[in-house]
This record gives sequence, C-alpha cells and structure tokens, in this order.
Amino acid sequence: MRLVLRNAELDGRPVDVTVSGCEVAVLDGAYLDDLDRESLEVDAAGGALVPGLHDHHLHLLAMAAASVDCSGAATLAELGSQLRQVPGPWVRGTGYHESIGGTLDRRVLDRLVPDRPLRLQHRSGGLWILNSLALEEVAAALDDSDDVERDAQGNPNGRLWRYDSRLRTALPPAKPDLAAVGDRLLRLGITGVTDATPDLDAVAIGLLRDARTTRALPQDLMLLGAPDDFVDSAELTAGPAKLLLRDHDLPDVRTVAAWIAERRVARRSVAIHCVTSEALAIVVAALDTAGFRAGDRIEHAAVVPPGMRADLARLGVHVVTNPGFLHDRGDSYARDVLPDELPFLYPYGSLIRAGVPVAAASDAPFCDPDPWAVIRAAAERTTISGRVLSPDERVAPTTALAGYLSPATVPGGRPQTLDVGRRGGLCLLRLPRREALAAPDADLVRLVITGGTITRLATTGTSVK
Repeated sequence: MRLVLRNAELDGRPVDVTVSGCEVAVLDGAYLDDLDRESLEVDAAGGALVPGLHDHHLHLLAMAAASVDCSGAATLAELGSQLRQVPGPWVRGTGYHESIGGTLDRRVLDRLVPDRPLRLQHRSGGLWILNSLALEEVAAALDDSDDVERDAQGNPNGRLWRYDSRLRTALPPAKPDLAAVGDRLLRLGITGVTDATPDLDAVAIGLLRDARTTRALPQDLMLLGAPDDFVDSAELTAGPAKLLLRDHDLPDVRTVAAWIAERRVARRSVAIHCVTSEALAIVVAALDTAGFRAGDRIEHAAVVPPGMRADLARLGVHVVTNPGFLHDRGDSYARDVLPDELPFLYPYGSLIRAGVPVAAASDAPFCDPDPWAVIRAAAERTTISGRVLSPDERVAPTTALAGYLSPATVPGGRPQTLDVGRRGGLCLLRLPRREALAAPDADLVRLVITGGTITRLATTGTSVK
C-alpha cells in the first residue's frame, strides 16, 4: 500500500509523509473500509508521527500461553476459585505472590485443584509450583539438581526453580496464540520487540519463526535466548546472549566470567538478568574479568546501590529497566524490600546522570505490556496506593519514550529518526507529541504502520496545534 499522511507533526513542525510498501496495521474506524486500496490518504490533524516503538524486554510465548492471572487474588480461597475456572485438561496460573497465601507446595495446590494437573508460576517468573497430578505428568523431566525442591523424604515437593525449558519437553503440546499477542502490541504502537526468554529451544524458535513468516506476529523480533550458532534471517535475529542468574543459588564470579568468555568466542555480547545487588556485584566483577563488548546489557538492574553506578558507566553496559513494576508491585515492595535497598529500586534518573544508557521495557507478561503505562510509571514512580518511590529517580516522559524509540541493538541509545529512505514501523498519535506526553495513554495511538519505506517527507504550510 501507498500511504500519504497529511499534516503530521514531526519534531514540532507540520509535514506530509508518503510511505510505500507498507501495511496499515491499526486505523481509525473511518478508514477500515479502505484497507484493500492500493493507496490511502489520511489527515493526521497535527498528530505526532514517531517511529514504531520497541519493547526491549518481554516474553512472547509466555504472553501467548493460555493461563489465568492470579495476582489479584487476596486469599487462598480466591486463588483456588480462579484456578478451578480455567478450562482444559491442564490448569496454568501466573502472578502468584506469598502475600496471597504464603509459601506453596504440591500439597497446598492439591487442595485447591485436586482433579487436574496444575502449574502455578510465581510473579518473579523464576518459580513454578505444581500439584501432585502435574508432578506425575512431568516426572521424566525432573532431574537431581537443586532446582527441584524435595521434602524430608527426598520426594519432589512441587517447587521447580528456573525450569521453563526443561518443563516444556514434558508438557502436552500447545499452539500459542501469537497472533493475538502481535495484534495487542500493534495497538499499543509497538512494531519491534526483544524476546528475553533464555535458552530457547528449536521448538520455541520454530513457533516464533512461523509466526513472523505468516505475519501473525508482525513485529521485528530479536532473540536473547537464541543459541550461539543461530543464523539471522529476515524473520528473526539473535541479540546478546541471555544469562539468567538464579537468585536463590547465585554462581561465583569465576563461573559467570567463564560463561561470558565463551560468548566472546562466539562473538556475542551478553544480556544478564540482575534483580539483586548481590547479583549485580557478581556481574560487574565478571565483566571486569572477561572484558566488555559493545552491546552488553543488564536486564532489570532492580537494585543498584549508588556506588555501582560508576561501575556500570565505566563498563559501558546498557540497562533495560522495568518501571512498570513500581506501579503494579510498588506497595508490596515497600513492605518486603529491605529498607536500605528500597531507595535504589529500579533506578532510572540516577543511572542516566551517571552516564549509563537506559531504556524502559515491560517484561510482559509479568507486567502490563502497555508502553504508555510504563512511560507514566517512569515519570511518576507512584504505586497503586499513591505512594511515591524514590522521586529523584523520575525521568521526563520524553526520556522514557526515547528509550522505546532506541534501536533494538542499542537500548537507551540515540532514538531513531524519520528520514526519507527509512524502512520500518511508524506510529501516528492523535495529538502533538508535547500534548500526548503530558498524559501518556494507549488511546493516543491512532495508526500503526509496519514494513514501510518513507519515500517523501516535506514540510507543509498547514499549522500544527
């Protein structure tokens, strides 16, 4: 399709933009009947035109999995009621936290769902809890590692740590609805994503490749969990290699440094999951030992003591942070996080001031994928109850948006710009950028374009509000 946008705002000036070879993914209802036309002209009415947004950290297959979000349950009784309503032979729940019902094991889950296999994911994403029927179904995948918790008799108690890839081989086959995920992301203005799931196997990569090939998933896609021998294609590219540090069983510096050195042999940067200050200290020491490579990233950097900001700047690493958690989970953080660490939770402003490139991301499905909600959270740092966490870490909405506009390979780097010859996604908002960022909201997204090439970009005489 050839698309002409009249009177769009670009960098504060009114422009007409012509885009060829594009797919119009989301349109106002008035234009839906025109999607099959070879060309379409749209009056942007002064709305801001920006590159398509890129979410630098989410988990597509987990987003597509059929499950129930249990984070809203207040008691074990409510949790059980939610889980029993899930259809199908298996029950899958997510978002559990100990504030709902304490520490769970298979016996507790047997009381909640006694008649079907159940697996319940902790909201951290690092722990699966299975009932007895589910343990029987996946018995062949249970190994002798410490990741399988056991009772006093040596039997699995249903708590499996960092077990996603090992569980996947024992679970019944399921085809995730990636088309629904892709559509949802488009309607938020997202035309590119980085999947941060570690250790993707051939089956998972095949599902993602098929979704990209058929355009069920129209977003550009970079994989942190791709193996070292992965070959890039038009559908999928490999990003830095993901290492997920187990918070309940942290490795030593030498082990992490050796893993980084192996990735260097494969000419890969690294993306390392860090949600504790202890993990971050290990990673900083390991990078000092193994050496820095352009593109190295810290995922989450959930706790960064002031003394480590200079280390991150010196190493040149990029930080992908998740301010959305401050809104969704901030009240429980205020209760559960050590008082000495609470001021340093999900830092943003202080890292930028220290010279560390930072980009915000959602970590969906563990948090809402809405980038506009994440931008609000970065600017406000306000919990659901209204408590403000570390106001000095606030950043302007323009700064948070810039992170979403930074390239997949350089999160927090220079935002992408719109120029003649640029190919890729575009997002048209209903308001000029200044007005839109005064109250960021997903409803501001009016039109999303994927796979287009800008062929004409000309300033118009029409005024922009």
